[in-house]
Amino acid sequence: MPGGPRYEDDFYAWTQYQAEVLRTLRTRDNRFDREHVAEEIEDLGKSERDAVRSQIRRIIEHFLKLTYSAAEGPRFGWIESIEDARDTLEDKLSTTLRRDAENALNELYRRGRRRAARALCQYGETEAADALPVNCPYTIDDICREDWYPERPGAQP
Repeated sequence: MPGGPRYEDDFYAWTQYQAEVLRTLRTRDNRFDREHVAEEIEDLGKSERDAVRSQIRRIIEHFLKLTYSAAEGPRFGWIESIEDARDTLEDKLSTTLRRDAENALNELYRRGRRRAARALCQYGETEAADALPVNCPYTIDDICREDWYPERPGAQP
């Protein structure tokens, strides 16, 4: 793409491209700290990426608790947390960050699963923690889909 990704279209891709461009610029003015400016711009994009990944892990954790926990009391709180995380994703998820999330989904699931298992065990639901699937049963579409929640195993459709 001539000129690289557009700021308005994909902030993360724009930051990574601009950092690369800054590093290749030739300048005779030694006052300009090109490398550190490039690092800071790159880090802004990484911060966006990390925020998206964090929300996905959060959604996965609560999906698993909704599906495998027998507890009724915290369910509305988990759903509220999922909705809040989805709102953040809607604001931040660009094409490039979506692709990154799809590539990182297995690792994001592993970490979300670990948090869900720890929470379930903390409240005496070790059987539920043991029943959590090893492989991710969700897609990025499931994670982002408004008003979609996984069903409990054996639930009637």
